[in-house]
Amino acid sequence: MKTCLLILLCLLAVSGRAVELKSPDGSLAVTFAVKDGAPVYAVAWKGKPLLAESRLGFELDGKPLDGLAIAGQQASSHNETWKPVYAERSSIRDHYNQVVIDLGKLRVTFRAYDEGVAFYCTLPKQAGMEQIHITRELTQFHFTGDYPAWAGYSAQCRYEKVPISKIKPGCERPLVVQAAEDCYVAIAEAKLVEYARMKLRPAKNATTTLEAFLDAERGKDGDVTGAAPLTTPWRVVMVADSPGRLLENNFILLNLNDPCALADTSWIKPGKVLREVTLTTVGGKACVDFAVKRGLQYILFDAGWYGHEYDKKSDARAVNLDPKRSKGPLDLNEVIRYGNEHGIGVLLYVNHLAAEQQLDEILPLYHKWGVKGVKYGFVNVGSQQWTSWLHMAIRKAAENKLMVDVHDEYRPTGYARTYPNLMTVEGILGDEEAKRTNDQSLTAQFTRFIAGPADNTICYYDARVDRLATHAYQLAKAVCFYSPLQHLFWYDRPPAVPQKTAGAGGGTPTIGDEPELEFFNHVPTVWDDTKVLQGKIGEYSLIARRSGAEWYIGFMNSAEPRSFDAPLAFLDAGRKYTAHIYSDDPAVPTRTHVKMERKPVEQGGVLSLTAGKNGGVAVRIAPSVSGHCHHHPATNEL
Repeated sequence: MKTCLLILLCLLAVSGRAVELKSPDGSLAVTFAVKDGAPVYAVAWKGKPLLAESRLGFELDGKPLDGLAIAGQQASSHNETWKPVYAERSSIRDHYNQVVIDLGKLRVTFRAYDEGVAFYCTLPKQAGMEQIHITRELTQFHFTGDYPAWAGYSAQCRYEKVPISKIKPGCERPLVVQAAEDCYVAIAEAKLVEYARMKLRPAKNATTTLEAFLDAERGKDGDVTGAAPLTTPWRVVMVADSPGRLLENNFILLNLNDPCALADTSWIKPGKVLREVTLTTVGGKACVDFAVKRGLQYILFDAGWYGHEYDKKSDARAVNLDPKRSKGPLDLNEVIRYGNEHGIGVLLYVNHLAAEQQLDEILPLYHKWGVKGVKYGFVNVGSQQWTSWLHMAIRKAAENKLMVDVHDEYRPTGYARTYPNLMTVEGILGDEEAKRTNDQSLTAQFTRFIAGPADNTICYYDARVDRLATHAYQLAKAVCFYSPLQHLFWYDRPPAVPQKTAGAGGGTPTIGDEPELEFFNHVPTVWDDTKVLQGKIGEYSLIARRSGAEWYIGFMNSAEPRSFDAPLAFLDAGRKYTAHIYSDDPAVPTRTHVKMERKPVEQGGVLSLTAGKNGGVAVRIAPSVSGHCHHHPATNEL
């Protein structure tokens, strides 16, 4: 214990009234001081300034919190490895040095990880401050140069690469900034539960300084109220030598959240999902049969099953079809029974209007029906009120053993560690957006996905695949884009599903029987290990992920043909494997033009992968048995 304390004191230096805290490997250092009554901090990486002195603090009821001075500090360190219910890796190391600085009216907690620096503020209970009203947060991020950044202004945004000085108000987080060829920064938020979300905007008269602001609906400034002590979410400054390493390190956001609050998580089952587009009994059962055949685990009944989703009179406690979407008939309980009998779960979409009115009734009802999860549609986000409501709705879903998919502007901040029934979020410019382009997908890969999972609603046969990408590129997405509930064939339908239905369901492409669909049969949705082999924002992504003894590789490319040699150092020594390679080839006489190859591989070998313009490659590497490819049926067990 004495040795650990001495080491920590070396990492925590107090010079005058300044406090410095270093990360375990010493590469990151944060310095804190109070100047002219205002708290400021700075961040350096590998000895070079990264964030210059940046303001912290609040305005309470419109008045700055002043009269602050360092009254004391308490240092500690932490190093443990924990196992998530599911994630992009089966174990996560939580290793940091910490200091809590007492400023009288305010406490600031800093943590220095090797992956980044994080801090939050606490307004303690004190005379005259039993109830707190924060009207403005004064947190700043003062960069040492006018570096390029990838800015977006909504969850389903198009990103643009601009210098920091050109960023507009309302910028989303994580915000990725390139400070040097070998230095990338991500400004993020963690453990946002009952507080207004943070967005970013330029500070006045400071070209390279961004400030946090509390966001409410429609871009208005928000506020926060609550009883003391009141604590903010974590503000996070991630730092790495490449965009790929930032993505690999996104577990820092999970580390900054509370451990799992659920005693029983056995009912939480990640898996692949097929959307049912006809809202009929026949269609639902046909989707169940297809899911069994193709190794999927769930079907989703989308909007319209209980009436028009934007009619406040629509009752989510009973089936009452929206006639613009389907003429039925739909015996939902029979489809749920049939699905559960065949090991396929049913998920139900519920628009926020019905959820806000009927939440306490519908969740236990759906659990009684045998439903496995809900998709909360077009939720309100931003303000403290709606942030609190959504996380309450996630907790109440957990009480009823229901998984959750959140639709629209919500971005995750690591709450899935605490409530792992929060599976995924559809707040991304995904395949349902006709104006999406591949450079945007490959920008989201290294920006949006730092925040956590995103449901891209992967298409396969829809015409937009041919306009925007290739089919091998779509296969690779299932590896590169992390989503524990991964929707596949978003605009497609199985052959047995009726073709003539009302509304948006009509005219969707029929899923074929192309040989490469075996890749979707096998690919999982959660992982034991993740390695970004290559990556450049907006241009290409080459990611390897392990599930059990198998490895999967996804290579997504943008506007220029590219080739990479993927070293297979991650394979087990002395073990024989077979690589199943799926790549684009116009000469293949199928409508998808995907070539399939099988190659023996082993540790120390190299896979040469080539993708054309907007193309891709998907690879499954499985252990060989007796000289043959090890083949196992995809599991559908729930």
